[in-house]
Amino acid sequence: MKFLRAARGGTQLGQSGGTGTDGDATGNVTVEGIGPVGRTLRDFGLQPGVAKLLGAAISFVITLVVTYALGRAIIVPLFGRALDRRGLDFHEKKPIQRLLKVLLFFVALAIAFRAARLSGFFTSITAIAAAATLAIGLALQDTLANFVAGAFIYADRPFRIGDWIEWPGGSGSYAGVVEDITFRVTRVRTFDNELLTVPNAVLTGGVIKNPVANEELRLQFTFGIGYEDDVERATEIIVEEAEKHPEILDDPAPTVRLSTDNALADSYVGLTSRFWIADPNRADFLQIRGEYVTAVKQRFDDAGIDIPYPQVDLSGGVAVENQSPIERTE
Repeated sequence: MKFLRAARGGTQLGQSGGTGTDGDATGNVTVEGIGPVGRTLRDFGLQPGVAKLLGAAISFVITLVVTYALGRAIIVPLFGRALDRRGLDFHEKKPIQRLLKVLLFFVALAIAFRAARLSGFFTSITAIAAAATLAIGLALQDTLANFVAGAFIYADRPFRIGDWIEWPGGSGSYAGVVEDITFRVTRVRTFDNELLTVPNAVLTGGVIKNPVANEELRLQFTFGIGYEDDVERATEIIVEEAEKHPEILDDPAPTVRLSTDNALADSYVGLTSRFWIADPNRADFLQIRGEYVTAVKQRFDDAGIDIPYPQVDLSGGVAVENQSPIERTE
């Protein structure tokens, strides 16, 4: 009502002696909180109520734009350098910087309301927003859980962009290379070129295997040889081929042991080779293991060592009556 009376132009709103008021020389006409921009507009002949509203709008817009621009120009780069010191790459910094920009906007909004002398209006808006946030939060608990899980992923850093990860899901497991991490989901490209969009709560709620988290990775492969073959000779061949491969490390040295699961299986003796590779990734893992197993198989063939396949020996006799079709139908 004060704004309406002021807009009509001649109604007294208060006396000039109070704090935050503006009046004429006689102290009879005042407009509370008109502000410097409003006073300037009033001096150009606008009515006090109109000058106050227009001045508040101009002050609000200018303060919002300037404050937000300064924050983007100063605070965001400083925060980015702080993230660089933590070792975060571009894809990891992007959602954090996006959140920072949102926070800067709300800070600039609060400052703009205060500069426009609309603090009471801002308080009302804040209360309404808080109530709306509570209602939305209750309705979107799963989404909020994913946001919290995303924050934990950024804090704990169990994996990064480009890492090969594996995690359980459903009746099996999933594996792929991380392409993007946001606060809500993580996007993983499988080795069949399928894109998986995984809620962050799924990843933080279970076990994540990250084979490339360290600079070195130990691989193992079990070779099966026949019971008639020489175990010592087969062991020598397996170790020699590991030592020959340029991508297999000499330290730690390759080793061969009887398999813990199938040392003496139904049709073979299991020999498990363990060896280490550097700078592991999925492609190198598959290539190195494939080349190594192929080389061992060729050496086994040259040495006359068999890699047996499962077989079943039947004993006993089966009696078969030789009957004609006519006799069988009778």
